Formats: sequence, structure tokens, C-alpha cells
Amino acid sequence: MVEGSNQSLAVRLRESDADELLQLLQKHVKELDVPEVRQALRNPFLTQQSIELLLDERRLLAFSEIRKDLVCHPRTPEVRARRLVPSLFWRDLMQISIDGRVRPQVRRSADLQLRERIHILSVGERMSIARRASPALIQQLRMDPDPRVIGALLDNPRLTEGSLMPLLGSDRAKPEILTLVARHRRWGIRYGVRSALCRNARTSPEIVLGLLSQLKKSDLRAVYQDRRLSVAVRRRAGTLLGHEPS
Repeated sequence: MVEGSNQSLAVRLRESDADELLQLLQKHVKELDVPEVRQALRNPFLTQQSIELLLDERRLLAFSEIRKDLVCHPRTPEVRARRLVPSLFWRDLMQISIDGRVRPQVRRSADLQLRERIHILSVGERMSIARRASPALIQQLRMDPDPRVIGALLDNPRLTEGSLMPLLGSDRAKPEILTLVARHRRWGIRYGVRSALCRNARTSPEIVLGLLSQLKKSDLRAVYQDRRLSVAVRRRAGTLLGHEPS
């Protein structure tokens, strides 16, 4: 087709009613290009029958943009949408996993795909995911060994204190990561976070000694009695409790 003809068809695909749209797709599906298909997918009168016509055209499924649009479309049969999810790029999976307009089971499939791929992604890619990750992905990313990934995760608005606690209580957490949490503008001021940091033997004693004076007596007593913690930390907790130095 000439350029003007393509533009005309694209407009008709976007603006026609359900019956006309189906007829257009039946007639032109073998020759449609990506922009035209995407116009059809934006048509509010697109039916499941029309979508299945597109799904059955294998040539069109070679284009990542079309696969993503089909996965996200509410009229794509859920089974077929989920079948396409593994073929998407990680950036598309990330967008789908946090898009509340996408059906929950499809979002969950995107989450699962990302979780399976996390270990092969670069630090920069994991950082990009961490900044926007869904709650399901946060559960995996919170144990990432790279402080840069945790730093990005701490800025994620979906991160909650409850989802952060397993990291703060882990005996495998890196001291530099715990220090990062302690100094974070959002998390370092939370009492629950401070208390958990003081109870973790992996937290730098320098950090803990700076936090102990802010703890309640019950939490200070727990620190004082915890023999996993350093002598300096326990002695300081005892002093704050009024115990005589031993």
C-alpha cells in the first residue's frame, strides 16, 4: 500500500465499530504492520474474536510491541495472554507487573518471569527493577547481595517496614547494606528499623552505638542480654540501663 492508504487504514482500524473492525482485520490481517495493529488494539470496540484473529497470525507475534499490547489487553483470553508473557523483555514485564489495569493473574505471571530472570540480569537492570518492583518482587530483591540494588530498593514507594525486616534480621546481611539502611533518609528514622539494626550482630558497632540512646528500655535490655552482640555494644546498653560497668 502507499503511505496515504496505510494512514487511512490505520484511522479506520482505530475508529470503526466492532463489525467493521472485524471485517477490516479479516481482509488485511496478512499485510498489517505494527502501527496499524496497535491502532486496532486501541479501538474500544475491539472484540475477543478480533483479538483471536490477531493472535492466530504468527507473523504479527514476532513483534514485541504487539505481544506486549496483546498481553495487556483486557479482552485477550487470559490463557493466551499468559502464554505470551515468557516471550516479553524484562522492561515490558516490569511495566506489566505494576500496572493495575492488567488482570491480576497476568501481572503475577510477569512477576514470576522476572523472578526467574533476576539472577541473570546486570546490576544496573536489577537496580532499575528495584526502584519500581511490585511487593512480590521486593521479597526477592531485598536479599540482593549488591548494596547498589538495595539502595535503589530503599527508594521504592512500595517497600514497607514489614517487607524490610527479614533483611534487617538476617545473619547473612552485609554490614555495608545495614549501614545503608541506617543512614537512609526514609528508613533510618523509623524506630522499628533502628531497633532491628541494633539487634543484628552484622550491623557495624559504630552504627549501633549511635542508635542505642534512642531505644526504649525493653529493647535496650534485649540488646544488653544478647550475647551475639559485641562487648562494646552490650556494655553501652548496660550503661544506658543504669548498670554498673563490669
